[in-house]
Amino acid sequence: MSTPFAHHEEAAADVGAAPPEVFAFLDDHRRLSAHMESSSLMMAGSSLRVETDDRHGQAVGSHIRLAGRVLGLRLSLDEVVTDYEPPWRKAWQTVGEPRLLVIGSYRMGFDVRGTSGRGHVRIWIDYDLPPRGVARWLGRLLGRAYARWCTEQMLRGCRQAFGA
Repeated sequence: MSTPFAHHEEAAADVGAAPPEVFAFLDDHRRLSAHMESSSLMMAGSSLRVETDDRHGQAVGSHIRLAGRVLGLRLSLDEVVTDYEPPWRKAWQTVGEPRLLVIGSYRMGFDVRGTSGRGHVRIWIDYDLPPRGVARWLGRLLGRAYARWCTEQMLRGCRQAFGA
C-alpha cells in the first residue's frame, strides 16, 4: 500500500519511557489527534471531530475519520491503518481524496525505539499537495508549515506525557 508522496516532514525526540508505554500512548488516535480537535491558529480557530471504527485505529484495516468545518468549508478525510507492529511502528494513510485545505493525500506514522527506561520517537508524514484549485495554491504556501506543525504537536503531547 506504499505510495510515493512528493513531500516529507518529521519530528523526533527522546522520551523518558520504554517503547511499550510510548507506543500505547501514541496508539490512542484520539489523543494523538488532539491538536486537530482543539481550536488553534493553525486550524483557523476551528477544529475537526475524530471518529474511529470498532477497532479504534488499532489494527491493520481499521478506519479513522476526521470531519468538521474550517473557515466555513466542510473538511473531511478517511484514514486506514496500513502497518501495525506494537510496540515499534504504526502507519496509516488517507483513503480516497481527502477534503483538506493545505495538504492532499498522505501517509503518516510513528516509529518507537529504545530500551527499558528510554524511548526515541519519530513521527512522520509523507504527503502530496491538494490536486487542484485554491487548495493547491494554499498547499504550496502553507502545506509544509502545516505538516511540520502536525508532527510537532503529536510529538509535543508525547514529550509532555513522558518528559525528555
